[in-house]
Amino acid sequence: MKQIFNPFLPLNEYIPDGEPHVFGDRVYVYGSHDKESGEFFCMLDYVTYSAPLDNLRDWRYEGVIYKASQDPDYPNHRYMYAPDVVQGNDGRYYLFYSLADKHECSNIMSVAVCDTPCGEFQFLGYVQNPDGTPLKDFIIFDPGVINDNGHIYLYYGVWYDFDENPAYTREQSIEKQMSMYRKTREEIESTEGGVQGPVCVELCDDMLTIKHKPRHIFPTTFKGTPFEGYEFFEASSIRKIGEKYYFIYSTFNQHELAYATSDYPDRDFEFGGVIISNGDIGYNGRKDEDRLNRTGNNHGSIEKIGDDWYIFYHRQTHKNDYSRQACAEKIELLPDGTIPQVEMTSCGLNYGPLAGRGTYPAVICCNLTNGKMPHTTEVKDAKIPYIVCKNGERIITEVENNTMIGYKYFSFDNVKTIGITVRDLDNPKGKILIRLSENGEAIAEIPLQGAREWTTFSTAVSIENGTYPLYFVYIGEGEIEVKDICMQ
Repeated sequence: MKQIFNPFLPLNEYIPDGEPHVFGDRVYVYGSHDKESGEFFCMLDYVTYSAPLDNLRDWRYEGVIYKASQDPDYPNHRYMYAPDVVQGNDGRYYLFYSLADKHECSNIMSVAVCDTPCGEFQFLGYVQNPDGTPLKDFIIFDPGVINDNGHIYLYYGVWYDFDENPAYTREQSIEKQMSMYRKTREEIESTEGGVQGPVCVELCDDMLTIKHKPRHIFPTTFKGTPFEGYEFFEASSIRKIGEKYYFIYSTFNQHELAYATSDYPDRDFEFGGVIISNGDIGYNGRKDEDRLNRTGNNHGSIEKIGDDWYIFYHRQTHKNDYSRQACAEKIELLPDGTIPQVEMTSCGLNYGPLAGRGTYPAVICCNLTNGKMPHTTEVKDAKIPYIVCKNGERIITEVENNTMIGYKYFSFDNVKTIGITVRDLDNPKGKILIRLSENGEAIAEIPLQGAREWTTFSTAVSIENGTYPLYFVYIGEGEIEVKDICMQ
């Protein structure tokens, strides 16, 4: 039987900021499009993948759906940030996005349209005020859109802690916002609640014209509220479940996706909790300093596919924040409407654990840590293990002493041997410990001899049949690189 693992798209594909939507009998994932080993966010044109609702192991490439060059503002701004897609009341599909370059965002919300969910979208126009001028209220960033029984609601915004951080005076906060957002002092000071934070506005059926001024959906001051510590940062996404609205967003901690709920689409949202962290921070009480991956920004949303709910998110690869890959996990919506935090796994859409037999790419690891992984968008000078593409091969590099590579989960059935394919960079002396729990005793070890070329080293194991995580821990001198793991 065909299996699927995280990341669930081809390993040479980098689609972060995933917005999953069920249209007809398929689920489509829309996102921005990073370049492998890219130099900045979202350097490539939008592409889409889809899968049948009854087989999430079978993702199909739908091709390029929209090019940055189709926007009239190109090439003044050439990178298309996180998009969202909604079906309009006319049955057509509308793509919302905003352009940026390396120095600034366009501060305009663009819209493209197509007759199908994965065809070639065509530029339609900019979200506009009733007088036809482009909407520029608040911070135009990261759209989320919903068709709520014929009402089209658009959400967007971003937030930094300038006003709540004692390191900034009020004047410094204003000057910082003027510089970052290209806003005038008057705009910043005259906007009730400030120009930052998530906002909502209803659109007319033309999908361009707003019906009223946008309004904040969260408190405009987070201190002293349940949102404190989980303040909105970016990544607006909206879902309606029954009669309740779920707003999914990236917190100011960046590595985690949280949610808030309301009985209304445009006000009174209350903090719900964290759904996932791309370092498993917070899961079972895990602290920041014990993160299980290098963390970076996160963006995604939830969707019901068949009878189950899933969270789509992204992980970091390479030594920057610009090559992010799509992952997904099954979540549980409890009877009281809450969503417990879930852990990252290697088998998110596989309807269960991976088979504990055969060869797997090492880079499907859900945990990769040397015990001191950073949270940053620039880690070029840090000595950490990371996933990279070298000569067309996706591998784990800079694996040094005490590096742990983890996979969740495998179903073991009469497994006799476990192996790992490695090569060394400087003739190290070392071994690989094999564990079935993060901090457990090793069940076996694999001595490594010098291997300048890719070499598979194996060891006999005795594992009681069952489902377990699998961890490889390198103990030794120098550095190695890892390509595959195998079980027989």
